[in-house]
Amino acid sequence: MIDRDRLESLGRRELDATVKGLPLADGDTVAARDVAARGWNVLAGDLDLPAMIIKEAPMASNIALMAEFCRQHSVSLAPHGKTSMAPQLFARQLDAGAWAITAATVRQCRTYRAFGVSRVLLANELVDPLGLQWLAEEMRTDPDVEIYFFVDSIDGVDLADAILGEAPVGRPVNVLIELGYDGGRCGCRSIDEALELAVRVNDSAHLSLCGVAGFEGLIPGPDLSTVLEKSTAYLGRIHSLVDELDAQRLLPAGEEIIVSAGGSSYFDLVADVLGPQAFDRAVRTVVRSGCYITHDVEMFELTSPLGARAEASTPRLEPAFELWATVLSRPEPGLAIVGFGKRDAPYDYGLPSPVRVVPQGTAGTRDLSGSFNVTGLNDQHAFVRIPADDPLAVGDVVVSGISHPCGAFDKWQYIPVVDESYDVVDGIFTFF
Repeated sequence: MIDRDRLESLGRRELDATVKGLPLADGDTVAARDVAARGWNVLAGDLDLPAMIIKEAPMASNIALMAEFCRQHSVSLAPHGKTSMAPQLFARQLDAGAWAITAATVRQCRTYRAFGVSRVLLANELVDPLGLQWLAEEMRTDPDVEIYFFVDSIDGVDLADAILGEAPVGRPVNVLIELGYDGGRCGCRSIDEALELAVRVNDSAHLSLCGVAGFEGLIPGPDLSTVLEKSTAYLGRIHSLVDELDAQRLLPAGEEIIVSAGGSSYFDLVADVLGPQAFDRAVRTVVRSGCYITHDVEMFELTSPLGARAEASTPRLEPAFELWATVLSRPEPGLAIVGFGKRDAPYDYGLPSPVRVVPQGTAGTRDLSGSFNVTGLNDQHAFVRIPADDPLAVGDVVVSGISHPCGAFDKWQYIPVVDESYDVVDGIFTFF
């Protein structure tokens, strides 16, 4: 499912002074596989700040916990690779039982294939000629490659069929009909429209209908309970579409089909409403959660069934990302300017949340218990409101959790991985 030799080649990559967060002087290099031998420790002040780090223990726990959730609910996991764009992490997810890696663009698919990922679920419509030609070439040259994509229009089906006819694969290309909702992104807006599309796919020469897909993660609502209710109803419409396709004999007879939905917030609803137990025919239910691997302290902590929505006795995902940055200025009472900004941290679904302070010249930490609040970001500066009597000083280090892992990974080409003592033991390359 992945090219181990290509992964091993990442260990031979030379890290140098251009890599953000590493304390390498001009002319000083270290092979990625030797980074642990440098003896860098984040608490000791050995990294160049700001620095984003990943804690190994929580990340390993998250990988195992999500795999166990999928086993318990008899669903397959195709983690969304756009979250990390890190083949080293894809390998760990696949080793833990992931069925495929999900992509959103052909560019991402190309990266996956460069590292030997053999089963890719392109959770998007594919209509550009160059992308379709690339897909045809990949499937033609490697019989073990499986690439799936979504369709939601007759125009899209006709376009794909025509281009694949000019660059024949030698076997049908699997597609899933995407069912959307009013005001949403892609996807057929009605079951009748989806049924008409299924007929067109089945009449095509080069496409094969293998299932149905959707995405509930952006359904709006004034509060979480409303979103959960609306998401459940939407997933029920996907179930109804499968039933109607089956009743009209528009799905492959006697074959397992794919039903796919589920981001990082409501995958429990997908397991309940669209799990294999919910159908009278053979179904592989595929959830596409990606952010679980590092989790966060806000966006998915508040919405995940393995976060704040979990029952007290349920094991929970843990935030693995931390952003370390120095206090640059205390220009006013109750205000600190800290050395990180939009170039370093996600800011689309909540700003970083300071959790600890490391006073200058010490290796000890002080928990903040929510007393600090990031109120704004510039490119390289964070505005942090703090209690007027807090002893925070210029030169202290503020440690923050993040919200929305996708926007954390894409700010860093290389992210150090630390153990429980904050020793740097490894690192993750990203390919955005």
